[in-house]
Amino acid sequence: MKRIRLFISGYVQGVGFRWYVQRLAKRINVYGFVRNLRDGRVEALVEGKDELVEQFLQNLKEGSFKDQLEEIKKSEEEYQKEYSDFTIKF
Repeated sequence: MKRIRLFISGYVQGVGFRWYVQRLAKRINVYGFVRNLRDGRVEALVEGKDELVEQFLQNLKEGSFKDQLEEIKKSEEEYQKEYSDFTIKF
């Protein structure tokens, strides 16, 4: 099992990006949350089976918003099984 935290920069606020991330996560069956940050970035915490977390990240990089993403900073964390759904935090 795997847990990653992503900080995503680019044209990612006010364009439906969080909703896109949530739909992608639910389709792939990973858990966690996504939220806007005050500095204009988006933060996502994703956990689940190793291969599904990697599939999520790959699909995020190659998906509908790929041209709007400037940078994705990824850090791995200890898996905690903290989430059972993928939500948008406000």
